[in-house]
Amino acid sequence: MYRLTLMGEDLPEDFFLIAAHRERFLRARKKYERRGWVVEAIEDHGEVEEVFCPVVEGTHSFVLEDNILTGNCHGCGAGGDAIKFLMDAEHLSFVESLERLASRAGLQLRYETDNSAPAGPRPPSGQRQRLLAAHVDAADFYREQLGTPGARKAREFLAQRGFGRDAAERYGCGFAPDSWDALAKHLRQKGYTAEELNSAGLTKPARSGSLIDRFRRRLLWPIKDLGGEVIGFGARKLFDDDDGPKYLNTPESPLYKKSHVLYGVDQAKREIAKRGRAVIVEGYTDVMACHEAGEPTAVATCGTAFGIDHIGVLRRLLMDSDSFTGEIIYTFDGDAAGQKAALRAFEEDQRFVGRTFIAVSPDNMDPCELRLARGDLAVRDMIAGREPLVDFALRHTIARFDLDTVEGRVDAMRKAAPLVAKIKDREKRPEYARKLAADLGMDLEPVQRAVNAAARGADASPAAARKAAESPQRLVERESVKLALQEPVMAGPMFDTVGPENYADPVYQAIRVAIEAAGGASSASTGGVVWIEKVRDLCDDLGAKASIPELAIEPLRVDGVVDPRYVQVTMARLQVGSVTTRIRDLKSKIQRINPVVHKDEYFALAGDLVSLEQQARALRDQAVGGL
Repeated sequence: MYRLTLMGEDLPEDFFLIAAHRERFLRARKKYERRGWVVEAIEDHGEVEEVFCPVVEGTHSFVLEDNILTGNCHGCGAGGDAIKFLMDAEHLSFVESLERLASRAGLQLRYETDNSAPAGPRPPSGQRQRLLAAHVDAADFYREQLGTPGARKAREFLAQRGFGRDAAERYGCGFAPDSWDALAKHLRQKGYTAEELNSAGLTKPARSGSLIDRFRRRLLWPIKDLGGEVIGFGARKLFDDDDGPKYLNTPESPLYKKSHVLYGVDQAKREIAKRGRAVIVEGYTDVMACHEAGEPTAVATCGTAFGIDHIGVLRRLLMDSDSFTGEIIYTFDGDAAGQKAALRAFEEDQRFVGRTFIAVSPDNMDPCELRLARGDLAVRDMIAGREPLVDFALRHTIARFDLDTVEGRVDAMRKAAPLVAKIKDREKRPEYARKLAADLGMDLEPVQRAVNAAARGADASPAAARKAAESPQRLVERESVKLALQEPVMAGPMFDTVGPENYADPVYQAIRVAIEAAGGASSASTGGVVWIEKVRDLCDDLGAKASIPELAIEPLRVDGVVDPRYVQVTMARLQVGSVTTRIRDLKSKIQRINPVVHKDEYFALAGDLVSLEQQARALRDQAVGGL
C-alpha cells in the first residue's frame, strides 16, 4: 500500500493522508507535488485500507491503520473510529455497525440491553450470523440456477422487460429450480441444520418430516437490508400451472420483517442521501427499471403497503428533521387503484417533514413498462414531472363531485377541507385553502372556515350557516325582495328585470319566483296588505312564505326616503354578486379543462369569461353607492 503525507495553506492543520493503489498514488503524488503540498511519499506503507469520504464521494480522505481511523476528512472534516465510519458510510445504526464489525472479526456479541436496536426481537449474534450466511449461500445457489436450461422462462421474463445478463447479475436475480428440495439438500451439505433453514424461511417442513424448499419454479430477487445483507427473497410466478400467488416473499423471520424492508435500499441509499430524495415504486422490476434509466434512488416495498416503519428507514437516509427538507416521490399507476394508493400515502405523508410528491405514469404504465415503451428518458421525465402530493390528493378528491352545482361544491369542500387541515406545514394551509376555493369556485371565507374547523376536529356547518346568512350578498338579496314587497311601484321596473337565478339563498329565490307568479312587482298598483297576501298565497316554499310578513315590515337599510337611485344601486349590487359567482364557477371549470386536449371548449369558455367580466365591471359602475 502507499501513503502521501501532505501539508499546505489550503489544507487542514492535521496531515491529509491518502492510501491508494500504485497508479492512483503516482497520479496523486504528481498532482500535489505541483502544488507544493507533498511532505512525504512512502510506496510501501504496509497494510492500509483505502477509505472514501461518506459525504464527499470519491474523496480519499482518511485511512485505517491497524483498524484505527486516523486523520481528518479533507472533504467534510469528519473523523472518528471504525464504528462511526461505518455508521456514516453505510447509514447504519450503532448496533448494526457493531454487529457488522463483530461478524467480520469473528466475534460473538452478547446483548444485555437492546434499547438501541431496531424494533422486534433480535436473534443471538451467533444465530444471526448463521442465518445471514445461509441466505448468502442460498443467493449464490439461485444465481447459478438462473443460467441452467430449466431457467429459460425466467431469463425470457427478464429479457422481455428489458433486462439482460448484466442487469440480472447486478441485482442478483436467481431461479428456484423445479425441485422440491434442491436448495434444502444444497444447504444441508454445507452444514446448516433443519432448524436454521426453517427459521430463516428458506425451507419448510413437509408432512413426511423432511425439508422442502420455500420457493419452486420462480424467478427470485434477493432482498437486502440497509447494510447490504441478504435477509430474504421475493419470488415471481412464471408458469400458468403454478397455483400460488403472483408474488411470494420470504415469511416473517428473525431477519426478515416486511414492514421494515425496502427492496433496493442497499443500492439506493448513497444516492438517496446524496440527492436528498427517494422514489417509491411498486415492484422489483420497477426498481430495476428506474436504476437502469438513471434514477438510482428508487426503492420498493416487499409485499406490503408503504408504512410507518418504511418511513423510519427513509428518514434515516434523508436526515429528515425539523430543519431538513428531503423529497419523497411516490409513483403510482393512473388507474383507480393507483389513485387510492396515492391518497392512502397522503395520510402517511404527514410523518415526513420533507416535501412529498407523486409522479403518475402516462397511460397507466408502471416505470418498467414506461421504460420499455418510451425509453430511459421517459422514466426520468415522469419523475421530473412530479407534483406535490397534496395537490394530487385535492384534485382527485374534488373530481368526484359535480362542481357545476351548489350541492357538489359544498360536498367537495367538506371532503377536501380536512386534507388541507392535515398539511404539516401550517404556513402553507392558507395558500392551499385559497387554491381550493379557486378550484371549487367558492368564496375563500367559507372554505377557510371549513379548513379551520377540520383542524380543530369540529363541524363547521352551524357556524357556516350563520355566517352565510350574514354575508353581504345575502343582505343584498334580502333588501331587494323587501323593496319589491314594500315599494313595488318604484322598484318594480328595475326589480322585474333581474331574474330568480340571481338569488343564491333558496328563501329569497322562492319569494322572487312568487313575485313573478303574481305578475311582477310592476303589476302592483299600490303596495300594502293586498299585494303582500297575493305574493304570500303564490309562494310554494313554506319557509319563504313564513318570512314574507317579516320582510314586508322590516325597515329598509337606507336613511331617509327611498328613491330610484337606491333601487338601482341595490339591484346592481345584487347582479354583481350573481355575476361574480358565475365568474368563479367559470374559472373553476376552465382550470379543470386541458387546453390541449379540449381546445375548442377551452376557448369558448374563455370567451364567455371575458363577457362576464365586462358585465361585472359595468354593474360595479352602476353600484356606486352603498347599503
